[in-house]
Amino acid sequence: MRAVIQRVKKASVKILSNNEIRSIGKGLCVFIAIKSSDGMEEIKWFTNKILNLRIFPDEMGKLNLSVTDVKGEIMIISNFTLYGDVSKGFRPNFMLSAEPETANIIYNKFLEHFIKSTQLKVVSGEFREMMDIELINDGPVTIIIDK
Repeated sequence: MRAVIQRVKKASVKILSNNEIRSIGKGLCVFIAIKSSDGMEEIKWFTNKILNLRIFPDEMGKLNLSVTDVKGEIMIISNFTLYGDVSKGFRPNFMLSAEPETANIIYNKFLEHFIKSTQLKVVSGEFREMMDIELINDGPVTIIIDK
């Protein structure tokens, strides 16, 4: 798995096929990519890492609090392009990304485990759908996590 995590003041995702809008306030926008070898170990590790990542300021302004500590909200978006390899040529190679059928299963397991692991509000995009994503990055604070 690979994740790009952005601390946000607010964020929303519009599913273009049905114009449904899902939104969050202060919290995290998580873009996640799946490899075919990902399983429950990665799902549990990423869930724990995201929920406990200390990227919110404490009363002294030090990045010392997690999204759980600040009772923030979380938006999770599937994004296979995070595995785009442009080391050769100009067209990204997505060979590290899982095939859509496999990625969909793993992504849904990730969402299910993530939602069960927290009391925080969690919204998501739709797998394999075109989406418009709007966010106000807070900081900016952006973290990239690989495993």
